[in-house]
Amino acid sequence: MSLKLACMTSILGLTANAAMAEMNFNRIASFATYHNNAEASAPSSSEIIAASSDGMTLAYSDSPLGVVGLIDITDPKAPQALGNIDVGGEPTAVSIIGTTAFVGVNTSESYTAPSGMLKAFDIATKSEIAACDLGGQPDSTAVAKDGSFLAVAIENERDEEAGDGRVGQAPAGYLMLIDVKDGAPDCTAMTKVEMLGLAEISPEDPEPEFVDINALGEIVVTLQENNHIVVVNRDGTIQSHFSAGQVDLTEIDMTDERGALTFTQSQTGVLREPDGVQWLDETHFAIANEGDMDGGSRGWTIFDKSGQEVFEAGNSFEHAVIETGHYPDKRSDAKGIEPEGMEFASFNGTPFAFILAERASVVGVYDVTDVAAPRLHQILPSGIAPEGAIAIPERNLFVTANEADLIEDGGVRSHVMIYEYQDALAAYPQVTSKGAETLIGWGAISGMVAGEDGIVYAVNDSFYGYQPTIFTIDTNVSPANIVNALRITRAGMPAQKLDLEGITVDGEGGFWLASEGNSAVLVPHAIYHVTADGEIAEEIGLPAELLAGEKRFGFEGVTKVGDTLWMAVQREWGDDPAGMVKLVSYNLETEEWGAVHYPLETADAGWMGLSDIVAHREMMYIVERDNQIGDAAKVKKIFRVALSELVPAALGGDLPVVLKEEVRDLIPDLKAQNGYVVDKVEGLAIAADGTAWVSTDNDGVDDSSGETFFWSFGKL
Repeated sequence: MSLKLACMTSILGLTANAAMAEMNFNRIASFATYHNNAEASAPSSSEIIAASSDGMTLAYSDSPLGVVGLIDITDPKAPQALGNIDVGGEPTAVSIIGTTAFVGVNTSESYTAPSGMLKAFDIATKSEIAACDLGGQPDSTAVAKDGSFLAVAIENERDEEAGDGRVGQAPAGYLMLIDVKDGAPDCTAMTKVEMLGLAEISPEDPEPEFVDINALGEIVVTLQENNHIVVVNRDGTIQSHFSAGQVDLTEIDMTDERGALTFTQSQTGVLREPDGVQWLDETHFAIANEGDMDGGSRGWTIFDKSGQEVFEAGNSFEHAVIETGHYPDKRSDAKGIEPEGMEFASFNGTPFAFILAERASVVGVYDVTDVAAPRLHQILPSGIAPEGAIAIPERNLFVTANEADLIEDGGVRSHVMIYEYQDALAAYPQVTSKGAETLIGWGAISGMVAGEDGIVYAVNDSFYGYQPTIFTIDTNVSPANIVNALRITRAGMPAQKLDLEGITVDGEGGFWLASEGNSAVLVPHAIYHVTADGEIAEEIGLPAELLAGEKRFGFEGVTKVGDTLWMAVQREWGDDPAGMVKLVSYNLETEEWGAVHYPLETADAGWMGLSDIVAHREMMYIVERDNQIGDAAKVKKIFRVALSELVPAALGGDLPVVLKEEVRDLIPDLKAQNGYVVDKVEGLAIAADGTAWVSTDNDGVDDSSGETFFWSFGKL
């Protein structure tokens, strides 16, 4: 039975920038690459992406399948599969002139015997037009603005398993310039540009990584492992070359596997080791400092072509990512957010640089009107591991190709995502810590509860096991603003052995927290009473009658009705009938335990469970979901049970079954984000006036796009 809600004020999507007159990029569609494949279950990927000259067709390299995938974006809000082109090897790059796709194809037998081709295909007929032997392993391609030639970076990459895995492994890489004649590469008019002896690091083994061409026909090339940059004239002569340099970083997290976000460390002399590069005008270009062998400075830099540094982002880009909840903590001891790909284009006269943070799965959009002082315009959510991007300013479109395909782990597939430059509010982020007095890192939001005056409190789960936290979120602003992070302590020290999945207020300034236990790793199932300053004042363990049927999937949410706490158990325990889970009660005065059974929906695949529980007026509201993601997701809903139904019986015996009523299907809300449907709807908060807020768990940006959706659909 469906209960309609009176949506007094729909806040869904009204999230980020309060500047009403400002143009913004918003995601309007996504395309899962498996839709192009004959075998949907086969791993595939979208890596480097290009667009036809009319902006109606996208082509992306798909290394796992050895193909170039095609997408019809005549209607960019409804992209359509056009199938794949088998390129006869591993596609490493694709560029388009007109309707001809120029594809770098790696055909190497080994690291010591690299080989590759530049192949040209008609994207309408999918037929091969030409193939040029490059003599080595191509890594990236770029086309001249006038379509007269291409540049191909021949990396001849090192074997990271050989010796110490460092550069200095023959054969050396180089740059290849290829004329284009009548829409096809002229294999007889190729210029090989050697780059031996230029870099300070392994000058005998240059490894060109990325290329771009300006309006003058000048080519800029990054030598990532060599930490070097080369500018080449159209005739193949070297115009200039210089070290990419190094950066001193402060307020970064360099500690992996700690389960805590602590941005208190510093690192000096970090080599930039740039990957992506893009010209911004005829004089300046930008590099994305991903790092590879020794470096990775977590930001991006602008140089002029003489080698003069014009702008350095330092830690500012990573800090902006941290504020959006996208910081990948498991990469802290490596290279943090890892800016990798780039794109540049002018939209309505404003020049924008798009910086792709591979590990954070976001795109930083910068206004580079002043190349010496770029301004961060917004942060865009992307799929997992954005690798390539293409701007189509004539159609006000921007597109990302996201590499990761998690099919083998039952996760989300690789996606191409499409954005439009609109006269509209930015739809993302929907919650941020940007307005806090200090830098607050956050993620893995689970349970929530409404406070007073538009405040919502939320807890993080065990992904941050060394930093359990209650976040204070101000929903009176847009996007909602995390203004405080209250650390949970035990005897004054950071509390451990917690997996916080629920929170409710105690009415006296403190909180009750529900922790989902796991005896296998010595994490107890328990309820905790926490003071206003975060100290655990009381721990209430579960009774033997309940623990007798214990399984790992424990409490997900806690709420308070009078003197009684109610907790939702996520999934069936050993003593539950199939399709029934417990709503457990604990009376704070009498210390009596009890429970009722709640009937789950039927899962088409995977499992069904509960994620949060909130009492409001005469009703108990419960989040129920399957564990599916993307196209497989079927159930993400809010149900309600009348409080009069909640008459607990003693544990260990037969339990009464409550009657539930559907309140809202959340899948349309999730689809309205125009990405893929995420799996973990985890939090529900209901204010005194009935305004409901819902949130999703981003899994600490681990095998996740990192997106946290935080929205209100109005009043109940």
